[in-house]
Amino acid sequence: MHWAKGQVLRAQGRCAEAIPEFEMAFVLKPSAGIIAVLGECKFFAGSIDEMIPLQERAIHLSPRDPFVGHWYQRIGVAHLLQSRIEEAIVWLNKARTANPGRPAPHAYLTAAYALAGQADHADAELADARKLTGDNRYSSIAHLRAAQYWGVPKVRALFEATYYAGLRKAGMPEG
Repeated sequence: MHWAKGQVLRAQGRCAEAIPEFEMAFVLKPSAGIIAVLGECKFFAGSIDEMIPLQERAIHLSPRDPFVGHWYQRIGVAHLLQSRIEEAIVWLNKARTANPGRPAPHAYLTAAYALAGQADHADAELADARKLTGDNRYSSIAHLRAAQYWGVPKVRALFEATYYAGLRKAGMPEG
C-alpha cells in the first residue's frame, strides 16, 4: 500500500509527499529498490546530500540488481550537480556500462566531460545519447527541460548551473 502510494506521488512529481510513504514501505518490507527510490525522492525534494548514501546502501543490498545502473547514475548526477566532476564521471561511466542502451548516462557524461574540458568525449557521448533516444529531447536545452521532471527550484537551479551549462559547453543549442 505505502509503496504504491509513494510511486503514484513520485510519478506526479510530489516527491516530498512520497518520502514518508517510501520510508514506511521500507520499514514494513526492506528492499534495495525502496531505499533507492527513497533516495531519488529526497534528491528531487531538495535533500541532495541524502541521496548518495541511500543509493550506496541499495547497491550494497543488491549489487547485481537490474536497476543498479540507475543507482550509479543517481550518484553520478548528485556529484555532477555539486560540481564534483571527476567523481561524476566515474559513477556515470559505471551507469553507462551497466545500461549501455540508456541515453541518460551518455547525456550526463556529455555535460561532465564538457565541464572537465574533454570536448572529444563530450561530443561522442552527446552523439550516443541522441542515437539511443526515441525522441528529440537531446536536440536542445528547451526540449530537454520539457521532457523530464527536474525537482524543486533548488535542484532545478543546480541542473541549470551544471548539467545545462555543460550541455551548452558541448554545443547543445538553447531552442
